Amino acid sequence: MADKRVQIGIGVLVLLLVGAGAWYMLTRGRESTDDAQIDSHVTQVSARVGGTITKVAVDDNQLVDAGALLVELDPRDYQVALDKARAELADAEAAAQAAQSNVPIMSTAATSGVATARGGVTQAESGIAGAQQEIAAARARLTTAQAKLREAEANATKAARDVERLRGLLAKDEVSQQQYDAAVAAADAQRAAADSARAQVTEAEAGVPAAESRLAQARAGEQQAHAELQTAQTAPQRVAMSKAQAAAAEARVQQAKANVSQAELNLQYTTVKAPIRGIVSKKGINPGQVVQAGQPLLAIVDIDNVWITANFKETQLKDMRAGQRVTVDVDAFGGREYKGKVDSIAGATGARFSLLPPENATGNFVKVVQRVPVKIVLDPGQDPEHLLRPGLSVTPTVYTR
Repeated sequence: MADKRVQIGIGVLVLLLVGAGAWYMLTRGRESTDDAQIDSHVTQVSARVGGTITKVAVDDNQLVDAGALLVELDPRDYQVALDKARAELADAEAAAQAAQSNVPIMSTAATSGVATARGGVTQAESGIAGAQQEIAAARARLTTAQAKLREAEANATKAARDVERLRGLLAKDEVSQQQYDAAVAAADAQRAAADSARAQVTEAEAGVPAAESRLAQARAGEQQAHAELQTAQTAPQRVAMSKAQAAAAEARVQQAKANVSQAELNLQYTTVKAPIRGIVSKKGINPGQVVQAGQPLLAIVDIDNVWITANFKETQLKDMRAGQRVTVDVDAFGGREYKGKVDSIAGATGARFSLLPPENATGNFVKVVQRVPVKIVLDPGQDPEHLLRPGLSVTPTVYTR
């Protein structure tokens, strides 16, 4: 009886050894995990401008193509803003055109103004020289007239004395009446000459102040001409200022164009379109609802590009490499198997990406086998009906040999 029990025990042990060997032979060169799920891109669609929703064109779980209309916002406020920006652009362009046309006018006026001012200075200097010459001539005429007056007065005095002397001689009949009459006529002529010379002196004396007045006027004209020349010489600064004003006006035009472009974009943003093809999810909006810029409206799940994220234990990564063959069993489809390959291995364990990563330097270290995310992509044509959804549980098996 005891021998029979020993035989049974030996038989069971042999079966276990054979089963373990078979299991080892079957599982050698492959790594599997049930900590895996399907992943995909989930795009959050947000409002780029605020406003009141006037239309929601999609429902939850609806398949939409890229560029399909999702939501419409009330565009009237943004249309008004666009019209205002266009009006401001037209005003800025008109101001820039006026400022630009003023530059050549200012340049021409500046050039001619300097030439005219210099000519005025030259003319004023010539006028001063002429006035100074005129003063000298007037003073010379006055000196000449005074000399002639002294000569005429001397001759008149001599002629009067001759008349007096001849009058006594005439009474004595020592001279003839004719000689006396000739002396009287000569004295009258000398008095007339003296009176004429006196008038010439008066005229010459009046000419001197007149010439001096003209000199003062010429000097005032010279000062004015120099002032005008100084003003004209500032023309380059005025031309530069005019060019700067034209440049500033052109900058305002560019700013106004940017405002128009922004207003056009804001008007376009009132129509929200699908950025990718996918399934609409998490739709939490309705017509009449007021949304703000940046507020999430819905999400679109990309079902055309899915992959598997498998969290393998660190002890399973010894022979795992990118490009190795993989089979994937999907729990939702009763173990339906898909084929793919290892795309890449994450740069860190999943724990390092957690909100509170573990800190082993506290002194309370307990060694825990870590898991590393491995990205697995499916072969083309594995999911033509797009049945795979992000989050589904799968069991991938990587063939490392």
